[in-house]
Amino acid sequence: MPFIPHTENDIRRMLDSIGVSSIDQLFDEIPAGLRSETMDRVPEALTEHEVSRLMSQRAARDGQPLCFIGAGAYEHHIPAAVWELTTRGEFYSAYTPYQAEASQGTLQLIYEFQSMMTALLDMEVANASLYDGASALAEAVLMAIRANRKSKARRILMPTAVHPAYRQTTHSIVNNQHIELVEVPYDEQGGHTAPERLAQHEGEDIAAVVIAQPNFFGVLEEVDALTDWAHANGALVIAVVNPVAMALLKPPGQWGEKGADIVVGEGQPLGVPLSSGGPYFGFMCSKQQYVRQMPGRIVGRTVDRDGRTGYTLTLQAREQHIRRSKATSNICTNQGLLVTAATIHMALLGGEGLRRVARASHANTRKLVAKLTGEHIRLRFDRPYFHEAVLSSALPLQRLLRPLYAHNLQPGYVLTEAYPELGESMLVCATETKSDADLELYRSHLERVIEKQTTAGCPVQPKMA
Repeated sequence: MPFIPHTENDIRRMLDSIGVSSIDQLFDEIPAGLRSETMDRVPEALTEHEVSRLMSQRAARDGQPLCFIGAGAYEHHIPAAVWELTTRGEFYSAYTPYQAEASQGTLQLIYEFQSMMTALLDMEVANASLYDGASALAEAVLMAIRANRKSKARRILMPTAVHPAYRQTTHSIVNNQHIELVEVPYDEQGGHTAPERLAQHEGEDIAAVVIAQPNFFGVLEEVDALTDWAHANGALVIAVVNPVAMALLKPPGQWGEKGADIVVGEGQPLGVPLSSGGPYFGFMCSKQQYVRQMPGRIVGRTVDRDGRTGYTLTLQAREQHIRRSKATSNICTNQGLLVTAATIHMALLGGEGLRRVARASHANTRKLVAKLTGEHIRLRFDRPYFHEAVLSSALPLQRLLRPLYAHNLQPGYVLTEAYPELGESMLVCATETKSDADLELYRSHLERVIEKQTTAGCPVQPKMA
């Protein structure tokens, strides 16, 4: 394809359209101290040995903190075989399997992934992944608008107990497509989306209802009641789930009388390490009747003319190179390498292995909550939770947590910015990777800090939020 540059007139018209005077103005948020006008800041070339040593030193500065942060990214044990196999050349360098006859290994692996996800979630079809959990939710909203032909409104009920980043990402993607995300507040005592909160929308034209299980606070939702309410009111159900939790909890395909219609989530807990924010991958499943509205690729199994099993891209209706302006999505690729890791991870653990991981994670979080709560720290919500929970503090969290950071602890995710109404609260998580000694170390450090703060006269809230 030839390179066709923009003319000066093209550039001027685009800048005028968005209301800026120059291309440089588009990057004015970058601090001046980070800009380099010339190449004089580029260091002299280093040898391979010197580069390796430099990067090792920089990595060591990050340390190996004991992490109790969850909030959508979870530290699970990953068997060594997972990435030993994933990074083999035939997987590591494989790209999109457009040419089926030359991509049977990749296609079979994706088919196995789809089969595992439908089994785990009790759904009928799965695609070959999306970018991440947040964009998967946005795609599910768009899919629900297309699929619910009975609804004339472009309105989605979005509980505020859904992950804040997921809600923000979804808003960014669908807002300019004239889709309204109607917030449903969580219950102040339970931290869940009470079915009674939906009553005010009774009889309204709603295209879909989003249900997270567990929700962002780790709290378990009343999924049966919420699902049945949505279907009774002509809305589809979009489930947002943690795949590890699904090894223990009722799968979305069994929610209520009819089950969820679309299921999405983040696949990171399935064999993907914490890596400074990614890459991750999103998964999506749905009922068979909505398969042609599903974005992304779907791999199918068939037989060739000699009767041998073969795999091929069965549906890719969203592809721009096929449908162009009629494509259902602008998602142009799947996270194939991470799907490979997840498939190997699930194959190695099996159903019983995933259940053990889920049970151990839940048990460790209950132990952690028991160790940390007391006179100054309490559990914020009173409903069952999975492997993370919200704790509220009678003391300013900033003063409590700063010394813990210095002790190489990541004590939790502070909720002040996302949920200011919760006051001094944080989300804590403990997976199967945490030992009793880890939990006790956290408790002892926090206890000493609280004692110092109260002895020094640090103001205590009369009532915790």
